Amino acid sequence: MPESDTVIIPAADGERLHTWWQPPAPGAPTLVMAHGIGGIKAAGLRPFFEHFVREGFGAACFDYRGWGASSGTPRELVDIPAQRADYRAVLDWVRAQPEVDPERIVLWGTSFAGMHVVEIAAADPSIRAAIAQCPLVDGLAGVANVPVLRSARLTFEALVDRVGAWGGMPPRYVPLCVDDGEFGVIATRDSLVGLERLRPKDGTEWPNRITARAITQITFARPVRRARDITCPILMVVASEDTMAPTAPAVKVSATAPRGELYRSAGGHYDVYEGGIDHENVLRVQTEFIRRHCGPGPAPKGVDGTDGDASGLE
Repeated sequence: MPESDTVIIPAADGERLHTWWQPPAPGAPTLVMAHGIGGIKAAGLRPFFEHFVREGFGAACFDYRGWGASSGTPRELVDIPAQRADYRAVLDWVRAQPEVDPERIVLWGTSFAGMHVVEIAAADPSIRAAIAQCPLVDGLAGVANVPVLRSARLTFEALVDRVGAWGGMPPRYVPLCVDDGEFGVIATRDSLVGLERLRPKDGTEWPNRITARAITQITFARPVRRARDITCPILMVVASEDTMAPTAPAVKVSATAPRGELYRSAGGHYDVYEGGIDHENVLRVQTEFIRRHCGPGPAPKGVDGTDGDASGLE
């Protein structure tokens, strides 16, 4: 990616958020994009970013503090309030850019970032549209999916890490994606498939770990309860065979939000990404959703700018 497409956006506490940035074509919307738990933008988001840029949309795709190329310590810390603050910092920066129409901002988040998208969309009525892809929107439901013994060990690790943090101890890490039967946060049949599919192709370092203290935060994060407060159109892309993010809460958001829409993508959690069986359909559905709710903007090469095929939406 050209260096000119990289900007550093200031966040709270003096942190610096490394961001891919492309201004929109005149009249086009702008997306603010973020990754899921343990993810960095170089791990699978480049195809989405580049697709939306080809469509003429603006896009800002960033790493949270402590992740990827952004500043911040401890590294690989999943801190929900801090991540939402980072998302809002990028959102505010994008709105201030002279090329951007602040009334055509689209929130976009995949997996764990879908949690932030739902929460921010519910709190900010000026958002034009939102997309949550394979989202975790109910942390309690997600934790309930974890087998009892593994859940108990993760909770123990989380409490030890949190107490240690209060005492100034270095972080305690747990593996993120592991094989079925091994110890880690995600031990599903497709976790290692996802790890390989999203592995950065540019050599960017991507540790397969998170700080253990995150587990206790995730349990109490339940933005599904705020679905009725979302006034903008929101597209929930929910995998038909998701073994990671519980699908019932995500479907509930689409049904409860006043302008909610649902697309049931084929396959599992990682089949929406490049190399997955539904990646191209997901791109098509999301693009059509954006054009329908934000105006067509400039037509991409070979497209007349009219609304696309909405097949697959419920």
